Amino acid sequence: MDVRHAYVDSPVGRLLLVAGGDALVGLYFPRYRYTPPQSAWGRRVAVSADPVLAQAQSELDEYFAGDRQVFDVPAVTNGDEFQERVWALLREIPYGERITYGDIAVELGSKGFAQSVGQAVGRNPVSIVIPCHRVVGVGGKLTGFGGGLERKQTLLDLEEPAEARASRLF
Repeated sequence: MDVRHAYVDSPVGRLLLVAGGDALVGLYFPRYRYTPPQSAWGRRVAVSADPVLAQAQSELDEYFAGDRQVFDVPAVTNGDEFQERVWALLREIPYGERITYGDIAVELGSKGFAQSVGQAVGRNPVSIVIPCHRVVGVGGKLTGFGGGLERKQTLLDLEEPAEARASRLF
């Protein structure tokens, strides 16, 4: 498989994009714990010279401008069976909504899966595009995010419906 990478700037910092074949296989924040070793990123390319990376950057720019709610860039995750089930559920979380780790665990068959769900969410290789930032703890508490809680809050704020934002005091 032809693997290549590029960096793009965003409102949440410099992002590493990794493409494999005709799909995005990685979108990583700086200092993300589960970023694969650099040897797995393939060659560095200019974003504009690569159709997958160019589409990812364009869609990210639209997302951060508030003009995109769903990503169309093909994304492949290559996790184990449980991770793939969790990541499939993440893809279904609508823009501007939040779900708890426990809710996902129940959807998978048992509230007892919550910790395993958290581990799978934390290993999501295509952050933002597969919206792991929409998963929160009990009572809406911000917990665990590979990009850091400040970035998670920024992404949630970006997606917050205007009427909810207008009703907040702070």
